[in-house]
Amino acid sequence: ELDIIQRILQPLWDYLHQNHHDLLRSPLFPVVLSVSTYFLLVGIYTMLDLLAPTWPSINRYRLHPDKPVTWPNIWTTLGITIYNHLFFIFPAAVAQWLWRPPTPLTRDAPSLWSFFLGILGCMVVFDFQYYLWHLLHHRVPWLYRTFHAIHHQYNQPFSLVTQYLSGWELFSVGFWATVDPILLNCHCLTTWGFMVFNVYVSTEDHCGYDFPWAMHNLVPFGLWGGAPKHDAHHQRPGTNYAPFFSHWDWLGGTNTMPTASGFSASDEPEELKEKKD
Repeated sequence: ELDIIQRILQPLWDYLHQNHHDLLRSPLFPVVLSVSTYFLLVGIYTMLDLLAPTWPSINRYRLHPDKPVTWPNIWTTLGITIYNHLFFIFPAAVAQWLWRPPTPLTRDAPSLWSFFLGILGCMVVFDFQYYLWHLLHHRVPWLYRTFHAIHHQYNQPFSLVTQYLSGWELFSVGFWATVDPILLNCHCLTTWGFMVFNVYVSTEDHCGYDFPWAMHNLVPFGLWGGAPKHDAHHQRPGTNYAPFFSHWDWLGGTNTMPTASGFSASDEPEELKEKKD
């Protein structure tokens, strides 16, 4: 029985290995997988954003049901997203295609245990890296103004704000997501699973919805931040720095619980006031 559980991913891996061998070995495949996953998820959330004002069954799950996402919001964030993909992700993908060797594909799939443990390990390492990066870019005014302030132009994030970033921030996040599975010696199937899951939870963090099936409602004991806590971070940027888990914010004294009330202009965070000045 234990052997069956360990080999549960083998049929899937055999199918991919036999039918998509060249595609999976391409250094471009991880980039295509991450980008396509991101735009698929953003497309779904954006459709919900546009339907929400006239569909109460959707709008009741929004963190700010009285503040709909508008077309100008969508075009602005989509414009920066496309710009970043054209001028940062595409050149990086080409460089990876030219200089990185093809991905070696082993005959054996990872066990189900090592697959999920590898993804969890990558998430824990990534969470720590980004917590420190995020904290530093809020505590050092020059770093905030130069690189991170663009992401805080929206006090109530929606899915397209996920990659409404400076090129430096996008590069940092992409670099860790690429390197962490290598550091943990993950199977390539585990690496791809981590990349997809990472994109999913990053988009969910910014989606602006509190669905019953969201990660923060599934993970017990408040261990997962989720959309409500990241929404609170956009309103109170001195809190909730960790992207996924809650333990670093607890330990660092930067944890805060989200509130239903919004913020007026007079309550605007100092970092945003400084940016406007």
